[in-house]
Amino acid sequence: MLPLPSFNGEPHSYTRFNLTQNMEGDNSQVEMKLSSDMDEEAGGNGVGARLNHNSNHKPFVAQKLGRTPKNLCFMAAGIFLLFIIGYLVGYLVHRNKEVAPVCSASIVPSEGEAVREMGSPPMMDWDDVKKLLAQKLTASKLDSAFIEFTLSDHVAGSPGDEDLGNKVLNRFKEYGLKSWTDEHFVTVHDLPASNINRIVFKNSAEERLVGFLSYSATGSVKGAVLYAYYGQENDFRTLRDRNIDLSGRVVIVRAGRISFAEKVANAAKMNASAVLIYPDGDDYSFDENIQLFGHVHMGSGDPYTPGFPSFNHTQFPPVQSSGLPKILAQTITRRMATNIFRQLGGQTLPEGWKGFHKLGDVNDSIVVEVNNILTQKKIINVFGVIKGFVDADRYVVVGAQRDAWGPGFAASTVGTSILLELARSISEMVKNDGFKPRRSIVFASFTGGEYGSVGATEWLEGYLSSLGTKAFSYINLDGIVTGQKLFKVAASPLMHTLIERTLREVKVNNGLSLYSQFAKGNWELTMLEPLKMDSAAYPFLAFSGIPSISFRFTSDNPDYMYLNTKHDTREKLNFVTDRRVPQLAEQGGRFAGHIVLRLIHDHLLQMDLMKYDKIIRSQVSQINGKVVAVQRMQPTLFPKSLTVQWLISASGSFSRASRKMANDVQNSDLDDVEMCRIINDYLMSVERNFLSPYVSPRDSPFRHILLGSGPHTLKALSSHLDALRASTPEADGDLFRNQFALATWTLQGCANSLAGDIWALDNEI
Repeated sequence: MLPLPSFNGEPHSYTRFNLTQNMEGDNSQVEMKLSSDMDEEAGGNGVGARLNHNSNHKPFVAQKLGRTPKNLCFMAAGIFLLFIIGYLVGYLVHRNKEVAPVCSASIVPSEGEAVREMGSPPMMDWDDVKKLLAQKLTASKLDSAFIEFTLSDHVAGSPGDEDLGNKVLNRFKEYGLKSWTDEHFVTVHDLPASNINRIVFKNSAEERLVGFLSYSATGSVKGAVLYAYYGQENDFRTLRDRNIDLSGRVVIVRAGRISFAEKVANAAKMNASAVLIYPDGDDYSFDENIQLFGHVHMGSGDPYTPGFPSFNHTQFPPVQSSGLPKILAQTITRRMATNIFRQLGGQTLPEGWKGFHKLGDVNDSIVVEVNNILTQKKIINVFGVIKGFVDADRYVVVGAQRDAWGPGFAASTVGTSILLELARSISEMVKNDGFKPRRSIVFASFTGGEYGSVGATEWLEGYLSSLGTKAFSYINLDGIVTGQKLFKVAASPLMHTLIERTLREVKVNNGLSLYSQFAKGNWELTMLEPLKMDSAAYPFLAFSGIPSISFRFTSDNPDYMYLNTKHDTREKLNFVTDRRVPQLAEQGGRFAGHIVLRLIHDHLLQMDLMKYDKIIRSQVSQINGKVVAVQRMQPTLFPKSLTVQWLISASGSFSRASRKMANDVQNSDLDDVEMCRIINDYLMSVERNFLSPYVSPRDSPFRHILLGSGPHTLKALSSHLDALRASTPEADGDLFRNQFALATWTLQGCANSLAGDIWALDNEI
């Protein structure tokens, strides 16, 4: 990484085209060359010889040359000629400096490609950029795209999925984008071709299941049913506090609130033998026989190639993701769940829980049989790029899921349509309207999303070394429209300031902005939500360290209920949006478009470091308070010698480095393209530096210490302190101290990276 310069307008040694330094060097070369010429003319003792002598030798030189009129004329002519040649050479050198390329990202165009400007392109006013996008991205255009890309069957790797991929590729080519595809051979769980998945409760008839959960363990178990509400961690703690033994129990939980994978992982921690997930009527008011589909991999990508890509030519030894469950998991219908609940005994429901009256007794036995089969599928991601005119090798990625369990209108069709309309609109702005983006845009159509962002994650794993240093943001278009009453955003804190500005810019109804309509005073309280693991933006952020954003129009409660079913159609989405899907898609598309265009239009990336500074100080303060409490209550586990001072010091180092960086950005010279590039590279590295270098991508792929998942995160440290304070079985003082030390040094490493030069680092720790 290049050292961070001082941004006060003074000359810098790193500047590639420093006229002062280069002109001095060029003048010395010209002077030596001319001296040599004069030496030859004067027999080696002319002007060149005089450069090596002081004034005491001048009479000797004059005497040797002679002061005849003829010699004086020759000398005058030579001096005049020397002056003219020096002036011309100096002029030409200075002119070359003026027209020299000022951007290291300038590239030589390939044959047939339009010649791009070598320097910084003329800036188009931001208001004009917004107006152009509003003119080109319209509801009517999106409506036409919905019709073209609606398909009833396009499961990942199916012929329907491949057909849609070819349509996307042809559209990219039609719009003039440089296009390519990326193949992966992934392993997934699908329904058995001959056998069936089934349940048998007590003496009831066998229930055969059509819905399924990919990556469940397979086999058959028999156990007693236990109702666990939504299957969240606090739900299982409630059951444990009632002294209910969960070992070997078949847990039945409602769908919603957290992902299927998290429900199964929570049950596995309590030693349950199986999990049954059903759509309760409080959250899903559709027909009682509708089946649910999904996956239970506590991660993303192909779980049989964790941490590395599923290319066909790779020969990795057999390995599995640590996020694969060891217990059975299966979806059932509401009708099946109701039949079970009516026959349960046991304790009454805890206060606040909804459902039937009983939790289940040890005599309420059920047999669960899962026979899913492993299948290898070829999946194809499709890409197109609009190249930048200054930093063409730095790019924002805009992506959308293409596959679905059924029609997938909200899950994939809307996002894919917006992706293509953004590509068309921006490419027309470049070709026809004179817009010249500084940086590039990569449009990505991913597949395998329903199996856990498989296509997106495999692409990240395959090109991590390049994407991690050159992709500065990911904009996720999945599930943008699932309602109309609320607007929710989940993103890296680095992007929060940019998001707020964009919310204020994008107009919706009657000239009101998104902010005015949905923020209700404080947008962070009413619109901001955590980025969930089942979002395609999550692996970009927590696995690759790329600032990411996901957003959606949605309903208050319940949310759009047809995701993860085969009934996600335009008619169903029209019902919950009052037939305003094209208009909502246009507004969502313009929100995404404004963010994309801001990131490729401005000299500096709009990344706000101080947002992370606030988050870090808050979490460190919480950890400090909990450590003091544990030391007071458990002095044997936590002696007074254990101090949080190291973590506080690391937090202070990051805070000082962030403020200095923010000040440097504020005082930077926007006309210095090379300086802007260096600043942007530093901003891009911030998210990446939050990835813990002390954990394996295979065991803990989401390595982000603030937004990731695993024992290395600051959130896990705080939870571990709660366990130590309560003396729960999972509490381990030695393990905590190890996690504490690694998290502290990861945070200090982030501060060191921002500080830049090795001699500028704060090594108080």
